[in-house]
Amino acid sequence: MIDARISSVRMVELTATLPADPTGFPPQSRPAGIHPGQHPGPGGWPAAPGPRRKSSRYLEIGTTVGVTGRYGPIDQEAVAPLAEGMAATLLGLDPMASTFVWDLLQRADRHSRHGDRKIAISAVDNTLCDLRGRLLGIPVWQLLGGSGRASVPAYASTLGTFHGDGEVERTAAELLDEGYTAQKWFFADGPGQGRDGMERNVALAERTRATVGHRSALMFDAFMSWDLRYAREWCSRVEHLNPDWLEEPFPAAAIPSFAQLRTSTTIPIATGEHLYDRYDLLPFLQQGLLGVLQVDPEWCGGVTDIVRMCAMAEPFGVAVIPHGHGIHAALHVVASQSPEVCPQVEYLYHHMPERHHFEIDTPAPKGGSIALPTRPGFGIELATDRIEASREMFSAG
Repeated sequence: MIDARISSVRMVELTATLPADPTGFPPQSRPAGIHPGQHPGPGGWPAAPGPRRKSSRYLEIGTTVGVTGRYGPIDQEAVAPLAEGMAATLLGLDPMASTFVWDLLQRADRHSRHGDRKIAISAVDNTLCDLRGRLLGIPVWQLLGGSGRASVPAYASTLGTFHGDGEVERTAAELLDEGYTAQKWFFADGPGQGRDGMERNVALAERTRATVGHRSALMFDAFMSWDLRYAREWCSRVEHLNPDWLEEPFPAAAIPSFAQLRTSTTIPIATGEHLYDRYDLLPFLQQGLLGVLQVDPEWCGGVTDIVRMCAMAEPFGVAVIPHGHGIHAALHVVASQSPEVCPQVEYLYHHMPERHHFEIDTPAPKGGSIALPTRPGFGIELATDRIEASREMFSAG
């Protein structure tokens, strides 16, 4: 028995200065893109001039036995709920009582199901997972039940890649050469960009398939920005190319649109990063709308609840591939599950290195797979030489 109690909760913000990014950001189909002035055009969004300020937040939960858990980077949305009372609620609780702590936080406020409070609950839950792993001296994937795998396949998520002449083909070929057997591409356009935008979106599927042949799976992400008519046309025109899924064509609440698209195409549908609890997920499973579920352990309630969602999805034959917002929790959850339930992780190869700038040895693919971490907990250790400044955003205890 581990006789420990939570004695402190604090959030630290780390900052550094990074060089200027001359590339800017490519256009991406977004919900607001139907309005004039809300889409940048083929050239994308320009880069900000000069050096950039990089900041990341990490939640730390200390105990009466001197062991501290850490998780991050934490979204800014989690700070206010934690600082305004949630952190103090944790003091004196048993860090090993994961189900009790999760349930207490979920029931403590009427708005806990979604939004900023759910992101804060996720941050606490993931930090306590790290803490329990450190208390026991084992990685989180082993804490969750172990693994039959020495590594986990990763698919390359290409967010941040421009679609200019030759750029798609060059990137798709490079990813194939690096060992990735699956890659996901993000549409630049939606209904607001008219017929020209549709042609570019169809061409994206044609260009990637022509480059990789059938040596790689291909997935495409619309980021909730399409309507049913638009999605049906794109699917009908590229169905022969066998995309492995179309992701988030509609907002998460548009269940009737998901249902109608599901009956009119053989292309599997994926969604989930904007499903924030089990009640959101249930109708998608009951109505057979999904081929892939992509809940995010940093937004949907943390490791505790995403493991429950895996158990929900398994009887329906729906694979769970967590949204790749952060790699730590997603990787450990996937490693702890059957490959049939969680076959792979998402890796945003443009963004993950900078997102985890302040960390030592962040998990990253080699040859298309990520080796299982061996350090206790999530193994998040900070690189002090990369930190220019650090401040405590709040503390309790």
